[in-house]
Amino acid sequence: MSEAFDCAKCNESLYGRKYIQTDSGPYCVPCYDNTFANTCAECQELIGHDSRELFYEDRHFHEGCFRCCRCQRSLADEPFTCQDSELLCNDCYCSAFSSQCSACGETVMPGSRKLEYGGQTWHEHCFLCSGCEQPLGSRSFVPDKGAHYCVPCYENKFAPRCARCSKTLTQGGVTYRDQPWHRECLVCTGCKTPLAGQQFTSREDDPYCVTCFGELFAPKCSSCKRPITGLGGGKYVSFEDRHWHHSCFSCARCSTSLVGQGFVPDGDQVLCQGCSQAAA
Repeated sequence: MSEAFDCAKCNESLYGRKYIQTDSGPYCVPCYDNTFANTCAECQELIGHDSRELFYEDRHFHEGCFRCCRCQRSLADEPFTCQDSELLCNDCYCSAFSSQCSACGETVMPGSRKLEYGGQTWHEHCFLCSGCEQPLGSRSFVPDKGAHYCVPCYENKFAPRCARCSKTLTQGGVTYRDQPWHRECLVCTGCKTPLAGQQFTSREDDPYCVTCFGELFAPKCSSCKRPITGLGGGKYVSFEDRHWHHSCFSCARCSTSLVGQGFVPDGDQVLCQGCSQAAA
């Protein structure tokens, strides 16, 4: 008698039949498939031993079942993406989930370098300065009415320019005669002292500090010989070609203030009426 050669599962003879040998013994084909074959995640049928099996993570597929869930294209030899457990070819994934570049209108492919701002997306090479048309990349930029500028282009195009040096004012600055100035450019025409935050005046559009203006242009008090600038609310009295500070306009003899009073000129001096009469 011949030695028994039976299926390890159903115990039926394997003589004259196709079988598959495993570590635990020989199996007829139906028993092998029922025991060892994986179930296709798509059609839920067994993936037979003679079928090409594909798998992704913990799921197994017949070759014909491994396809894009939208366009049904086979993914057996194609790049694909899994989105919420659904397999998608690159074209379908890009159409459904990728953004369009706001500059060129083409799809921003998954994994490609991109920039996002204000709810819009750009390819990195498409996000350009509206002025010099160079890629902005990771550089600082300034948005303006739908355009985007690198800082130098924005300053050249929009920033105010100093009335003295004509360079742009990027921050701070002061206004003089309705024009912008760098703080360091607004200086006294005479001594070059910075005037920002200081009291000053002008002559023929040139700014002067109080000291220089007084020394150069202001009339001198006939009494104390100091300049009479009239700045800061300072009051003065004029008579003919002579001028006095209010505090200096007094009788040369008794020192009585003559502001608002009658007085009598006496050569280079002024006298109150009393002293004038006493001297007569």
